[in-house]
Amino acid sequence: MPAPGILRVKLSSEAAGAISLTPVVVRDLPFRELLEEIAAVCGKDVSRIAEILRRGNLVGGATRFRWQPVEMTTAELAAALAFLPDPDPDRAFAPARCTQAVFAGPGVSIPLERDAGLARRLFRHATFWDALMQASSEAAYVTYRYRERADLYRAALSLEHRARIRAALPLLKNRALAQQLTAAPFDCLNLLVPR
Repeated sequence: MPAPGILRVKLSSEAAGAISLTPVVVRDLPFRELLEEIAAVCGKDVSRIAEILRRGNLVGGATRFRWQPVEMTTAELAAALAFLPDPDPDRAFAPARCTQAVFAGPGVSIPLERDAGLARRLFRHATFWDALMQASSEAAYVTYRYRERADLYRAALSLEHRARIRAALPLLKNRALAQQLTAAPFDCLNLLVPR
């Protein structure tokens, strides 16, 4: 059976918490987008994707996707997956194209969008984002993130790099985020660069 163009998918919340009733949303989802959601969970493993499509059920993040089971041959599925990019470890980090930095460490994951990092404080010419990109210039390739449609890079931060980033925190316009980062025990940056 060839790849369907559109699938009717039921979306429901899988968020943990107290017992609550959340509405089920029915959406016509392009098959390509469903494949991206599945690849975000298991990569481009054709056998696992075929199994998930046959099962008609996927939990991705805080969302459960349900659809009528889809049967495809390995060749058909491989052809349908050809549009998805493969990880490319030879891609050099491009600071000018980076859109998000996530401060990571033991129990820490604090995202910073490029626009928030580029926002200037009054009477300041430099930006926090510029200081951050200088500290992460030697970021190493990790993988391709299908959900974000971006390559993921990681920059391990030495004590000197962390000190420079903390010294640049007064440039950050969002003071609450600056205070959070002052106390956070981050030791690396995860950086997203869209393809």
